Amino acid sequence: MPEVSRFYGIVIKIFYDDHNPPHFHAEYGEHEVLVSINTLAILSGNLPARALGLVAEWASLHQRELLTSWERASHLQPPGKIAPLP
Repeated sequence: MPEVSRFYGIVIKIFYDDHNPPHFHAEYGEHEVLVSINTLAILSGNLPARALGLVAEWASLHQRELLTSWERASHLQPPGKIAPLP
């Protein structure tokens, strides 16, 4: 499960050859959410409110890059890295 970004204790991952719709995993401690890349809606899971807000902010800034990473991973290629929140 390749890590594409890490910031403020949050780890963003995109799995190789994962199921549709295009999404990423955000982990914070023992919490995890799956977030749709196209709509930025939560598909499953939960995070504390502050962490979820940071994930939403980061994803909205990097949505196009996330789609590119998803495409790479869906073809079993490394998804690459995406800049963290400052």
